Amino acid sequence: MKESLHYLLMANHLLFQKALLAGIKDTELTSGQPKVLDFLKDHDGTVQKDIASACHIEPATLTSVLAGMEGKGLITRKALKGNRRSLYVYLTAMGRECALRVSEEFDKIEKKALSSFTREEEAQLSALLSKIKTNINAKGETSDD
Repeated sequence: MKESLHYLLMANHLLFQKALLAGIKDTELTSGQPKVLDFLKDHDGTVQKDIASACHIEPATLTSVLAGMEGKGLITRKALKGNRRSLYVYLTAMGRECALRVSEEFDKIEKKALSSFTREEEAQLSALLSKIKTNINAKGETSDD
């Protein structure tokens, strides 16, 4: 029986997530926190709404994720120029260390997942997944297009 695309995408996502959480279980990070750390590693000092958008997390959910991270000493949130409506999120030294650890674990899992791929297949897979993301994010188009 041929597995559907949606099943394969969801199964691979869940397997990747399970491997990641197993590999970093000693950090006590929750499921939403690694992707936020990974994003902040390259975008330190970003406003919360941009983190939510980039990480595909609802703003209300992100607030809860960030509160947990702040409680663990991984991030600080600061209002710039007295504007309390826009909080900027920064990694602490501990957060940077944890973000590097998460990044190393992501790399390890990716290496395993792509171990039997040629460089051309890796590039093709990346391009096709990007195309799927673009198609799904396309606004104003019907499913019949």
